[in-house]
Amino acid sequence: QIQLVESGGGLVQTGDSLRLSCAASGRTSSPYVMGWFRQAPGKEREFVAAINWNGGSTHYTDSVKGRFTISRDSAKNTMSLQMNNLKLDDTAVYYCAADRQNLILHTNFYDYDYWGQGTQVTVSL
Repeated sequence: QIQLVESGGGLVQTGDSLRLSCAASGRTSSPYVMGWFRQAPGKEREFVAAINWNGGSTHYTDSVKGRFTISRDSAKNTMSLQMNNLKLDDTAVYYCAADRQNLILHTNFYDYDYWGQGTQVTVSL
């Protein structure tokens, strides 16, 4: 089991920056992929970004490329999502997720095994 706790959400204005963090605990010794998903009201949970164990491989959804940066420190069991130039469409609950394998950066939420409770990001004009 891996437990995940997100932090760093909040209310910001368009163009602002925000940094989300995710702390993992439990059985974290084996390599695993981590990712960020988000879910806006009335919409399905969507993939945002993923990163492998050593941080050498990352993948982003097109809408956040060039604005968001995913990173992790596996020695400290932490992952972050730096979000710059935030837009209204970025408003959602953001979830941290872990996938018990380290070969593929999955983009479908059902491929991930563990989830955090979510943190709200609200972007206003």
